[in-house]
Amino acid sequence: MAAPTQLSFISKPCPSPLFSHIPRTRFSPSTTARPASSRFKCLASQTGFFTRLGRLIKEKAKSDVEKIFSGFSKTRDNLAVIDELLLYWNLADTDRVLDELEEALLVSDFGPRITIKIVESLREDILGGKLKSGSEIKDALKKSVLDLLTNKGSKTELRLGFRKPAVIMVVGVNGGGKTTSLGKLAYRLKNEGAKILMAAGDTFRAAASDQLEIWAERTGCEIVVAEKENAKASSVLSQAVKKGKEQGFDIVLCDTSGRLHTNYSLMEELIACKRAVGKVIPGAPNEILLVLDGNTGLNMLPQAREFNEVVGITGFILTKLDGSARGGCVVSVVDELGIPVKFVGVGEALEDLQPFDAEAFVNAIFS
Repeated sequence: MAAPTQLSFISKPCPSPLFSHIPRTRFSPSTTARPASSRFKCLASQTGFFTRLGRLIKEKAKSDVEKIFSGFSKTRDNLAVIDELLLYWNLADTDRVLDELEEALLVSDFGPRITIKIVESLREDILGGKLKSGSEIKDALKKSVLDLLTNKGSKTELRLGFRKPAVIMVVGVNGGGKTTSLGKLAYRLKNEGAKILMAAGDTFRAAASDQLEIWAERTGCEIVVAEKENAKASSVLSQAVKKGKEQGFDIVLCDTSGRLHTNYSLMEELIACKRAVGKVIPGAPNEILLVLDGNTGLNMLPQAREFNEVVGITGFILTKLDGSARGGCVVSVVDELGIPVKFVGVGEALEDLQPFDAEAFVNAIFS
């Protein structure tokens, strides 16, 4: 019989001076690092901790609107032509204006189906006399996009249940920003008062565990990694969840190996990971978040469909949107699958993984 996989419970010193302002603590089961106080602080001892945590994160999304606004500047620039079109709009120009509006939405990756639906709705209201000015048309456009997001993807807060630890699995293809997103999510949750344990379940990529260990040090979190090569991801995640349960952690964040959605054997491994944590805590994982690269635009849709079919995605993290002019893909993926966007990556800083707020997003791209 093969020897059991060796796992370690560690936090290594961070070699980079860039993050020297973040306390570097060597953890043991008897010590716990707590973040600095915050006006949004949610104490883990309070009843309904996860409900409060979700609400406070959502409140922060509304207070950090400026980050969302600046993060979608390239998409906003793409759509700025709409203001020019509507500035001197008159009824005789309706067809030309709507054709150019349609083109602007398509260039920003809203997708053909959504674009046609929005434009035809505007056309009907204009010809029916409901919209009589350029400002009214723009307001109706924004309302159409907001309705699409809120009707199909309204549950944007993390849904972590009522038992500790809550388990969040983070999945996605190679190069989408999965491990980085997990690190930034850990930073945000820890700053709200949650005790976080990371699980280095990416056992395929050689440097993946090292990368996550650096994120653990940056964020002041503890981490479980496999000490032997070729460890099964499901074993690492199972042991991490057991550790989280035994030592009173609030949330276990599980990294997984990046994989192409067309590689069915690797996709099957995700099912094994999901089952493994479910055996330790019935009903876990509470969230399975799919990380999608915003630069891929509408090409993210096949990925989202396949991952959802295999493991049942509960929410999206859309990354690299600050460098993309294709922000309309946010609307497309929600409309296509009816799964909410929970976080968006709008920059390189630790704080730049932002809770998604539909109204702030619409205002940011149609300023």
